[in-house]
Amino acid sequence: MRLTKHGHSCIRLEKDGEVLVLDPGNFSDAEAALAGADHLLITHEHPDHWDREPVRTFLAEHPEVRVCAPGSVAAALREEVPAPERVHTAEGGQRLRAGSFDVLTVGGQHALIHPQVPVVQNLGYVVDGGLYHPGDCLIVPEGVRVQTLLLPIHAPWNKVQEVIDFLIAVRAERALPIHDALLAQNGRDVIEKHLTSFGSRYGTEYRTLAAGDAVEL
Repeated sequence: MRLTKHGHSCIRLEKDGEVLVLDPGNFSDAEAALAGADHLLITHEHPDHWDREPVRTFLAEHPEVRVCAPGSVAAALREEVPAPERVHTAEGGQRLRAGSFDVLTVGGQHALIHPQVPVVQNLGYVVDGGLYHPGDCLIVPEGVRVQTLLLPIHAPWNKVQEVIDFLIAVRAERALPIHDALLAQNGRDVIEKHLTSFGSRYGTEYRTLAAGDAVEL
């Protein structure tokens, strides 16, 4: 499986001639990520994970593309795109098929930003039993052995200690950074130094990954 990062939390997966895209948001190159996509997974309603206009345009032009999203996103999409029946409302703990991809949904709630900021639905996705995109939460998935963790390294809702503890708890073979569009290089260097160090102590190889980079899994 080939993984390409298209900025921030947007990931494109290619396998067996099919393309699955996660979280094409407004800090990413959503149009490039969606080109030729067969399946779309959205973790939650915030615009850095779901850039409404390019997603709506793409789905209007490609009514065969199937979508999985939490309730608030799914309801909005059904009102805006043709073939609304191809939009699936998901909850945590479900096993789904997206063509040749196997998908397990995780969680149900966004991490807390502040007690006065409403908490929205959030779904993490484990793809093919080994690749985990948590969206905006730090929930360790149950019953799976994560091989590749897509790690949110910087956000208004996390701090370095929590990111390190999540990295340690998941115990993935490798971790790749997501949710990093707000970082300046100095801040990235500090955070990634910690993640590399703690990852090596607990058996996880941390690899940096820039927008446009691709890896084979």
